[in-house]
Amino acid sequence: MTLKGHVARIDFDDRDNIFVGRVLGLRTMISFHGETVKELCSEFKNAIEGFLKDCKEQGITPEKPASGKLMLRVPPEVHGAALVAAQAAGKSLNQWATEVLHEASHA
Repeated sequence: MTLKGHVARIDFDDRDNIFVGRVLGLRTMISFHGETVKELCSEFKNAIEGFLKDCKEQGITPEKPASGKLMLRVPPEVHGAALVAAQAAGKSLNQWATEVLHEASHA
């Protein structure tokens, strides 16, 4: 599920016979649940709107799911191989890594 740039993971709790959702990509824990898909969607919307309202009332900028900056620590041989692959593709390492991460995350 996605709303206003926020993505939620949905699981089914067969013990309680409900759908349970959790917003991903934030340090803040936001969860919601519903017995039907319609109720789950409504509760997801309420959870996101409540989060944004709380941030506004507290005068803080809402945390975004991702800033667009990614720092990785990889072994030197992986870094070197990635650099060679990027250059062979005629791209910067940043462009190449962005494409590889995009493909891997949308598979």
